[in-house]
Amino acid sequence: MTAPKRIVLSSDHAAIELRQAVGNHISAQGWEVMDIGPTSPESTHYPLHGKAAAQAVASGDCALGIILCGTGQGIMMAANKVPGIRCGVCSDAFSARMIRQHNNANMLSIGARVVGEGQALDIVDAFLNAEFEGGRHATRVDMIEPQDE
Repeated sequence: MTAPKRIVLSSDHAAIELRQAVGNHISAQGWEVMDIGPTSPESTHYPLHGKAAAQAVASGDCALGIILCGTGQGIMMAANKVPGIRCGVCSDAFSARMIRQHNNANMLSIGARVVGEGQALDIVDAFLNAEFEGGRHATRVDMIEPQDE
């Protein structure tokens, strides 16, 4: 069972401050935030953090996930290796809205060295406020999921 207003946040060392700002922002909107770190600025490995957050979403422990690293790319790649995860990197609100509406994305990745805090919060809001449209998009999303052979 998926927690309807529970969201997991994670990042690497490059995005700790932005991740904390995102957490405060969405917590103020009524989301239960599960921030799985890191908390220390020492260099860390983004694949571990992307995978851990993705597992929290794939298991149903969290409805959605937001992950961050320097560009958003590496941590997104790690998250997408977890079955059932559809994560996209977004640096604008339009893309964030579209990955939810058309791709039924359950995770968002942001590059902390790409966007500033204000823009990141706009991206997060667009992602969280959009809903999957289904229809022809559902057929396409089904094609993304691994098929039994």
